[in-house]
Amino acid sequence: MLRLCHRPILPWVNQHRLVSKAVCVHQQHSSSEFPGGCYDGLYPGHIPTNPIQKALLAVGSGVAALQNPYRHDMVAVLGETTGHLALINLKDRMRNDPEGCTILTERPRIRLSTLDQHKMASLPDGSFGREYLRFLEDNRVTPDSRAEVKFVDDEELAYVMQRYREVHDLLHTLLGMPTNMLGEVAVKVFEAANTGLPMCVLGATLGPLRLNTSRLWSLLTSLGPWALQNGLQAHCILTVFYERRWEQNLDDLRQELNIQPPPVILNTTKQRKT
Repeated sequence: MLRLCHRPILPWVNQHRLVSKAVCVHQQHSSSEFPGGCYDGLYPGHIPTNPIQKALLAVGSGVAALQNPYRHDMVAVLGETTGHLALINLKDRMRNDPEGCTILTERPRIRLSTLDQHKMASLPDGSFGREYLRFLEDNRVTPDSRAEVKFVDDEELAYVMQRYREVHDLLHTLLGMPTNMLGEVAVKVFEAANTGLPMCVLGATLGPLRLNTSRLWSLLTSLGPWALQNGLQAHCILTVFYERRWEQNLDDLRQELNIQPPPVILNTTKQRKT
């Protein structure tokens, strides 16, 4: 098993080799809690890196993510190596909010093992929990696919990053966005405005380059301005204890968070091959 935390990473190592090692470590851990194994005292699984190593990881993962935006492992590394200041700001916003402070204290995780899927399936249509479960089923996605944090050099900030990742699919439900490229870019625009994470800003800026003409027009004239405005005006997405809101009506939750319904209704079901 690769154990990077016991072997210093030379600053002049080839960036592609470094990123490949990072991906390997990400893929080795998939537990619902911070995993064991490499452990240097900050949190289980933490891989210490210096500024030069973080820069190499950021460049390498950024290039890989731009080439294939669905490389979630590369997107994860990019977010961790560039988001320090934004994570501090998000942590402060959570600490200054009663519900957000509770989240930081209790450290809930959104995993299949923590979801009562039977109860959520029994909730009425239009409830947040039922619509979130429908989103997972229709798009064949799982919250367990979110990689564990490795490169954030602060235990509490590592949890803030993990929480951000695990509420991403909840935002798709709140915003009514599908998992295709147009939907992902719209969500990234919202996240960039709401969180300030550089990874989200990069995705919102460069993601449109991968859209065809019709979808780019829809983003520029409708979904983009809507996502930007709502990201700026909405409550901080990390200050909501979503696990205690499953029974709440989706429209009511949107109104509480100051999120307007999307101007264009998109099909949120992934197309199945026939």
